[in-house]
Amino acid sequence: MDIKLLIPLFNDEVAPRFDLATDVLLVKIRSTGEYDERIVVLPQASADDLCALATSDNAHTIICGGIDNEHYQYLIWKGIKVLDNVIGPVKIILKAHKAGTITAGSNFYSF
Repeated sequence: MDIKLLIPLFNDEVAPRFDLATDVLLVKIRSTGEYDERIVVLPQASADDLCALATSDNAHTIICGGIDNEHYQYLIWKGIKVLDNVIGPVKIILKAHKAGTITAGSNFYSF
């Protein structure tokens, strides 16, 4: 079964705030372990639009920086796993996800 990740971006890093990101990395992880990546650019920063994108694209997990409680609870209610307060470069974060070592609050700047 394929799994999908959604990561709000700020350049090549996780966006520090969920509600201010306009670029989003969507990652499809195939059952073979291959990662397919694509970037979606939203017309404006909006937490509501990111939540809509996550639900319409059937994301399983969101990896983000700070997120307000209202949107966090909404995503959890929709069955989406949210790993919040994660900071660091996306390439390192994806490696950590592959290794199964990423958790909420992970800081990847110390690596």
